[in-house]
Amino acid sequence: MTEERSATLHRMVLPDHVCPFGVRAKEMLEEHGFQVDDHHLTTRDEVEAFKDEHGLTTTPLVFIGEERIGGCDDLRAYLAQQ
Repeated sequence: MTEERSATLHRMVLPDHVCPFGVRAKEMLEEHGFQVDDHHLTTRDEVEAFKDEHGLTTTPLVFIGEERIGGCDDLRAYLAQQ
């Protein structure tokens, strides 16, 4: 039996802009067999509050289990090591 792998993704999805790095992070996770809990940040205020709360300058932010992975480039490096 295979172990189900899950990840949590927080990404910017505004009415006039969808962050391409968030889209790519979701694609990478799914390509590697992760079930993705996809959280959309839907207003500029929500995006800014989330970045302040987590000490970020950009989104997305990925967690695998309880481990904070980081953004799209961090996720790419993490998955390359797996």
